[in-house]
Amino acid sequence: MRTAQVTRNTLETQIAVTLDLDGTGKSRLATGVPFLDHMLDQVARHGLIDLDIQATGDLYIDAHHTVEDTGITLGQAFAQALGDKKGIRRYGHAYVPLDEALSRVVIDLSGRPGLEYHVDYTRARIGEFDVDLFLEFFRGFVNHAGVTLHIDNLRGINAHHQAETIFKAFGRALRMAVEADARMGDVLPSTKGAL
Repeated sequence: MRTAQVTRNTLETQIAVTLDLDGTGKSRLATGVPFLDHMLDQVARHGLIDLDIQATGDLYIDAHHTVEDTGITLGQAFAQALGDKKGIRRYGHAYVPLDEALSRVVIDLSGRPGLEYHVDYTRARIGEFDVDLFLEFFRGFVNHAGVTLHIDNLRGINAHHQAETIFKAFGRALRMAVEADARMGDVLPSTKGAL
């Protein structure tokens, strides 16, 4: 069972994440930030990850702490659910289009946090959501999941489409990376013998 439950409580946020890496794409999301919920639903559906995230944060200030801490807690849960990483593909990638927008996400479940994030949104806000916060979300995820993640928005005019292609591609890349590789058997996919 590749599942996890993680709770993170700070003076700024209270977040609970439950996930199942071998799910069917079901989600129950209530972060208090509707556009973030919409993006996380893409990860669940396209990654076939069952995802339950309940968050309460200091949204009277802004969404920064809630978005960043959701990424941190999701990263912690992901690392816990992944376990010893034996027999997985380790690497995943996806290109996802949505109308005029196209994004590429590549991930390595390396055990080493690293983020290359190359996204030039065509506007600073999507509704009430500040697009700068997506970098904070992914940075939090990467640092606590221990993964190397490359995100490139290759083109796009509509900022909503840009974001949605990124999160769909993120879900698909995760799905590929965590899949069991029958040829690997129970072997760790590393020449170092550690991930």
